[in-house]
Amino acid sequence: MKLDPELIEPIRRALTDAHKILVVAHVSPDGDALGSLTAMGQALLQLGKRPTLACDDGGLSDLAFLPLARTIRRRLRGSDKFDLLISVDCGDLDRLGLAYMRLPEPKPPILNIDHHISNTRFGAINLVLPEATSTAEILALLFLALDITITKEIATSLLTGVVTDTLSFRVPSVTRKTLEVAGLLIEAGADLADITQRALVIKPLSTVQAWRIGLNNMRLEGRVAWTTLSQTEQRMISGDSVSHDGLSNLLSEIAEGGVGIVFSERDDGRVKVGFRSRPPFNVADVATELGGGGHRNAAGATIDGPLQQAARRVVDLMLASLTAQKESL
Repeated sequence: MKLDPELIEPIRRALTDAHKILVVAHVSPDGDALGSLTAMGQALLQLGKRPTLACDDGGLSDLAFLPLARTIRRRLRGSDKFDLLISVDCGDLDRLGLAYMRLPEPKPPILNIDHHISNTRFGAINLVLPEATSTAEILALLFLALDITITKEIATSLLTGVVTDTLSFRVPSVTRKTLEVAGLLIEAGADLADITQRALVIKPLSTVQAWRIGLNNMRLEGRVAWTTLSQTEQRMISGDSVSHDGLSNLLSEIAEGGVGIVFSERDDGRVKVGFRSRPPFNVADVATELGGGGHRNAAGATIDGPLQQAARRVVDLMLASLTAQKESL
């Protein structure tokens, strides 16, 4: 359960030399992004650094229990300067959002820590391991290599990342190493049952209401179950954009389907596309073609609207991709 020392030494030197460090998670963060973000923040504090945690979309309300979650900044001051930027769980620079784009020049060097196969290796240092099930899994191994003590609080953040990205160890990419890492985090004090309840099971009423609308709008074409959530429909629920977390997973579990896609209209008119699939269906290639990325069974992108035209375009791409996948078997 070790990382290659050649991967570790450049990271050790970068952390030693830097003092004011910015840690950024991708826009529209999930549990792995926020678990990794808060775990890295705690690790840097342990090393005597001054970390700033940032994410354009802030934290998720259902993950507010994570240590340091309430310190995550949505906006940085234009005058903020950093010695090092650590990107966690992000496949490319665009996904870092304004937290990166608005940094003054010269921008700090980037330590890129991620597990997405579509990662563009945009960092000065890249710790990208697609064989890992989550960025949190990589961080657990990195912290061990750097002699960082995995406290109960760090373990809670990391196990949240592992649990959410593996859907509680239900995805095909889970390995013995994943379970060993989870065991280590549980031994350090993380509460698996509580994390699973908070991060995967319990949902706010607004999310369930979004599911209701999404299921009413659902269509099944071939093996693709898809739905749309317009801005008008979302505002009927809460007066603002709402989380539909888990709906694409539900759609992918339809016996006659296999791929679930949720199209959510943003307030700027663009459309957030969330893909999920069950084996053997691959959604990563279509997401990458659309300028997004992810894994074979979980991916995403944000594309231009309007909503219905965007949905039609993507569903047609996905159907064509599934035909090509079938022919290649």
